[in-house]
Amino acid sequence: MKLSNLAETLIGSEIVKLGNAISERKRQGEKIYNFTIGDFDPTIFPIPKELEDEIIEAYKSHYTNYPPADGIVELRNAVSSFLKDWEGLDYSNNEILIAAGGRPLIYTIFKTIVDKGDKVIYATPSWNNNHYVHMTEGVHCMIDAKPENNFMPLAADIALHINGATLLCLCSPQNPTGTTLRKEELEKICNLVIKENKRRSEGEKKLYVLYDQMYWTLTYGDTVHYNPVSLNPAMKDYTIFVDGISKVFAATGVRVGWSLGPAFIIAKMKAILSHLGAWSPMPEQKATAKYLLQKENIQRYLVHFKAEVEERLRRIYEGFIKLKEEGFDVDAVSPQAAIYLTIKLDLAGKTVKNGKLLESQSDVTDYLLSEAKLAVVPFYAFGAEKNSPWYRLSVGTCKKEEINEMIGKLREALTKLV
Repeated sequence: MKLSNLAETLIGSEIVKLGNAISERKRQGEKIYNFTIGDFDPTIFPIPKELEDEIIEAYKSHYTNYPPADGIVELRNAVSSFLKDWEGLDYSNNEILIAAGGRPLIYTIFKTIVDKGDKVIYATPSWNNNHYVHMTEGVHCMIDAKPENNFMPLAADIALHINGATLLCLCSPQNPTGTTLRKEELEKICNLVIKENKRRSEGEKKLYVLYDQMYWTLTYGDTVHYNPVSLNPAMKDYTIFVDGISKVFAATGVRVGWSLGPAFIIAKMKAILSHLGAWSPMPEQKATAKYLLQKENIQRYLVHFKAEVEERLRRIYEGFIKLKEEGFDVDAVSPQAAIYLTIKLDLAGKTVKNGKLLESQSDVTDYLLSEAKLAVVPFYAFGAEKNSPWYRLSVGTCKKEEINEMIGKLREALTKLV
């Protein structure tokens, strides 16, 4: 049966495919160290108790009707206050749009800005940009981000594609890499965007920046988060943020996200979102509006939450560096931000002692799952080359007591390769 071109050509998620394989193995009784999912185990990382209490109270108060299409005014005002206090961003409530997490916001940004045939610039690896470009029939302008740049795009890379582009997609801290844009490089990118927009004629489409900063509070060590508008106020005319509570408060299932941007763009996004109906639920909006103003409670939660995430990232990183020092073909990037660790498993071309050749990176992924019981997501699931030896490891469901055990199982699997 013939369906739409989109339905016929949209590529399924490699992460979902891997998740299904993991579920089947677990169903058969295997113990799997599952580091694939960009989510949290609520028994390990619960949402803030005060937020939970506010949600329950909102349901008890029967706030179960439709919310306004752009989000309740209390929440938009609270988001405005929260971002001004915590990040120094100054946005009024008509420059803020609320939705059910980041995904519908990213989709509406694409639908608001990108026409069929428009150029969209994004780096690989990155989360879902390839799919959103495909869904809007844009032209893929992909930048192969390098490990020496922490897998972040450079202004020089972007400049090669900037002529005629309508959207530049940036994410910092980055999913899947857990790395961040350096201040100097982001400043160069901002200057590039402003210069390009000044060059364009009055009737010509401008170049806008989609800036996904869903993980911006989760930085570790000396890492500092930067955003385009704080670095260069002129970027406020060209930047649309994607943000929310999903990662900062381990609240992925609560579904409260927001975009910040020029009022006329936010209004168009609101119109598209009103037809999708992907609104954040009314009780969760009421609760979040109250919680975002509780500065002391937020500070207390973040101190504990960030420490727990960072401990897991650093312990696993140290385990990989020890394996590297032992002579195994593995590596890792020192933790910077988010809930992800970038790891390298350069095992393609090696042979298992039983004679099986790991011909491709896909074979390596399968081998790790079978022999080490280790489930991680290859960067080719995020648009990177199929032969990329790099992987995303997520600690959102990681139990600290299993870290040494996992490293030990991986060591055993690596010793079986020649």
